[in-house]
This record gives sequence, C-alpha cells and structure tokens, in this order.
Amino acid sequence: MADPVLYTFRRCPYAMRARMALAVSGIPCEMREVKLREKPAEMLAASPKGTVPVLVISDGSVIDESIDVMRWALAKRDPENWLSGDDAALIAANDGPFKHHLDRYKYSTRHGTDAAEHRAACLTILLQLEARLEGSLYLCGDTQTLTDVAIMPFIRQFAATDREWLDTQPLPKLREWLDRQIASDLFTTIMVKREQWRPAA
Repeated sequence: MADPVLYTFRRCPYAMRARMALAVSGIPCEMREVKLREKPAEMLAASPKGTVPVLVISDGSVIDESIDVMRWALAKRDPENWLSGDDAALIAANDGPFKHHLDRYKYSTRHGTDAAEHRAACLTILLQLEARLEGSLYLCGDTQTLTDVAIMPFIRQFAATDREWLDTQPLPKLREWLDRQIASDLFTTIMVKREQWRPAA
C-alpha cells in the first residue's frame, strides 16, 4: 500500500505539530511542501478548506485537522508514550484564546489591532503555563507528550515576534521548556527545508 501523503507548509505551526507526531511515530509518509498562495489542486480536492496540514491516507480517507493527524499517528504507534499526556482542555485553550491573541499581536497591522493589548492577553495565558511548569519539566509531567508538542509551535511563534521582550518576563520555566524543544533533534528534523511539491507532468 502507498504511504500516507501529508500536504504541509514548513512554517505553519499546525503543520509543525502534525509533522512531529508523524516523525516520532515512525510512520512512513510522503511530505508535500506547498505554498499557500499556490495551493495544488490535489490538496484542494482532498480538503476544499485549503489549509494545512492535510493527511491523505492510503485508503483515500482524509484528515485535515492537525490535532487529529497527531492522534491518528500516535494511535498507530506511540513509542514515546505521547498519548499519556493529551490534555484536550489545554490544547483547546492554545488553539482558541491564545491563537486569537497571538494573531492580533503578531499581525496587528493586518488585523487593525493594538499589539500591546493582545501581547498582554497572551502573557496572561503564558503565566498559567509557567505555573504548570513549576513542578515538572513538561506540561503533563517530566517527559514530553502530545500536549507539549501541540502547543510548542505557537509559543515559538509568539517568542519569535519579540524574543528580547519575552526574555524580560517572569517565564524562566517556559523559556527553558520552549528552548529544549526547539533544540531537539526531532524539531530540527521536521524543520528541514523542502522544495515546493508539484505534480508530475
């Protein structure tokens, strides 16, 4: 049977977490790097909403929500026991309120928003994560799990917007948590640059 196909975009945080789960699971997968301004017809046929990631399984079924891609891969094979730390509420808070404020902080000109206001709202959420990390290395204990990997790409995006400012905030545990994951072999591997995928002529 053919390997699953993942339509992905290197810098998208949703695609990052899907790639990390697929990588740690060891499931062979064809990676198709796309440009969001040039979405291939094959991807749109599989998922008309046109966002990444899109996983097309060999039986033709499609998974086009990143957290569902993660859970599908780990249900197949979970060598590091990531599913032991699947905090759905914390992930929902990241994907909902935190992502809302992150976009309006990072892209304030596009949204016509007050960047400082939304940065402050993000900080409130990050302080809650800091408190959670006071007692453990990761969000669900002393080993990395699905929750850490699902949330990290968005915290990375927030940090990259103004790392100098972030480093002045009372978030030492969170910064250690973030930097440890960014420096990992897993993250380095999934962030390799790929040529844009194009269908065979």
